[in-house]
Amino acid sequence: MQCFDQKRFRFTRAYEIPDREQDGRDTKGRVTRWLCRSVCQAIQEAGITAVNGRMALLIGTGLQELRSLELWWADGLPLHISELHFAGALQQATGVQGPIFSFCNACSASNFALGLGADLIELGEANTVVVAGCDLITESMMGGMDRVTPTPPLQLQPFERNRGGVLMGEGAVAVVLEPLTQALGRGQIPLALLRGVGMSCDAYHETTPHPDGMAASMLDTHRRAGITPGDVDLIMIHGTGTVRNDEAEAMAIRQVFGPLAERPLISGLKSLIGHTSGASGLVAAVIAMEAMRHSYVPPTIHFSEPMAEAAGMDIVVNTRRQATIEMAQINAFGFGGVNAVAILEKVNR
Repeated sequence: MQCFDQKRFRFTRAYEIPDREQDGRDTKGRVTRWLCRSVCQAIQEAGITAVNGRMALLIGTGLQELRSLELWWADGLPLHISELHFAGALQQATGVQGPIFSFCNACSASNFALGLGADLIELGEANTVVVAGCDLITESMMGGMDRVTPTPPLQLQPFERNRGGVLMGEGAVAVVLEPLTQALGRGQIPLALLRGVGMSCDAYHETTPHPDGMAASMLDTHRRAGITPGDVDLIMIHGTGTVRNDEAEAMAIRQVFGPLAERPLISGLKSLIGHTSGASGLVAAVIAMEAMRHSYVPPTIHFSEPMAEAAGMDIVVNTRRQATIEMAQINAFGFGGVNAVAILEKVNR
């Protein structure tokens, strides 16, 4: 870790963005800056040249600007309450005058935002929705992880038999969501089609997940997308590398997919970039789009042997695999049983 006093933590490893000043000191507003850049890039790439009141911005995040609050409390950096919210900075960066909402639905936040964005369009409340996710590593987060993980892992190993826990990552991501006819009318070929987002909240336990809640969100997604488990070619697992989360997720996959559980390819993205908290679902969705476009699946690294619950599943391990992906499922599961799963379909150009 770059800016925290490592002597205060057992955890000394994380997947950080190296954008701090040369003296290593932290600055406030880092996650807001990443978010604004991501949103502006998404709007530009979508070929949108003018924004209007029919465009909405939805942001999924776990911690928002908690790090800025820490710097105000611990280091005395000046801070106005408006700096803890994204709306002002996003309006200034993009010119968007439509609604801007942030959702703090734990680690499934950005998938929730994706589903709510689809709802806004279907209900006619917006004709374009920019959906984003963002989070960064905070000192209080590292302190919390120290309390719940007696022996910090050296790497994050989703669905691996000897997995030892989670390592945090950080970043921001954004996509533009709009009706297909609207995009084609502007001469834009979409990167993928959003078939559906299913959600559940089982409230089983604050931190321990339950397979039934995860399965409910998968079934809801398949229903909304109008597909069956046999249509899914790739599952981007939530895969935090923790004992209970991975165990419950694999059990939920078997519950939903049944005898087809060993058919789809499985990729544990967090082994490559860490757990990006509220942004993780949408980050995995963007990687799934790239997998469909370029016909390869990123690997689950640091992998030698699957855990018992995942035995026989087709996990892409250690090196990427060439594969044609027509339909991808993106799992995102948060504390308290807050679950959101998305289905994306390839656009054949």
